[in-house]
Amino acid sequence: MQHTILVVEDDNAFKDSVKEYLTRLSYQVESVSSAEDALEKLKTCPVDVVLTDILLQGMDGLALTRTIKEKYDMEVLVMTGYHGDYSYEEAVRTGASDFIFKPFRFKELELRIKRVLREATLKRERNRLLKEMEQLAITDALTGLYNSRQFFRQIKQEIERNERYQHHLSLLIMDIDHFKQYNDTWGHLEGDKVLMDIGRIINACMRSMDTAYRYGGEEFAVLLPETDLQQACVVGHRIMKRIGQESFEPESGVHRSITISVGAGELAPGEDTISFIRRTDQALYRSKESGRNRLTYDAC
Repeated sequence: MQHTILVVEDDNAFKDSVKEYLTRLSYQVESVSSAEDALEKLKTCPVDVVLTDILLQGMDGLALTRTIKEKYDMEVLVMTGYHGDYSYEEAVRTGASDFIFKPFRFKELELRIKRVLREATLKRERNRLLKEMEQLAITDALTGLYNSRQFFRQIKQEIERNERYQHHLSLLIMDIDHFKQYNDTWGHLEGDKVLMDIGRIINACMRSMDTAYRYGGEEFAVLLPETDLQQACVVGHRIMKRIGQESFEPESGVHRSITISVGAGELAPGEDTISFIRRTDQALYRSKESGRNRLTYDAC
């Protein structure tokens, strides 16, 4: 992979010699004479490392570094020929990845750029792994939906937001009908396939603002911000219909359909989390008691 370096230097002879050397090292090199030109260049030119002098006409190199770190995910290597005026600590505080004094040997510059690029790669990899671990902590491994821990965290946040802005907030709680019987007949591996497919279907039926959760073993929940009860019931019926149309094949030549029961509720003014969930859960219970494969809502 070829890396791109932007050299920001108002001494044209020095700038050209640095550009020539880095080009011979197989870097893609761009160069400008001012911080202002550098910021314009960065709008259209993806860069891995900015190599900038501190003393520039107009905006200086430290102000440039600070602006770059606020706007972009890229590394900055700062150069200066004035040992007494600037310190490594000052450069690092602005966000610089490294600091090099002029005059320097080009070999030293090469080594510092390689180190900055290596550390940037390691940092990106670490951040990627941290995001993956974060995602694993809030996601159900089987269905890919959020897990119950995230559900309780999110519903609390949505209720707090609802109290501030007085928007509608609705909830669907769903349970697979006769799922124990399906598991007992065909085994848990086939049951897991049903759970995965239902998770996929629920995801496909939601809007971008909605979030879906595996609430329990065969229970699912959908949080619908800025949605009143009538709209929530439309979403619930859509999910029911889509799941009912799905054909499952627990063994070759055997096809089975699955239905779900749904409870729907809308947050009442001043209602707390436990009461909201309990009311919606009771609506689900009434759906199951009334014969399953239906949606019951609690209008409060």
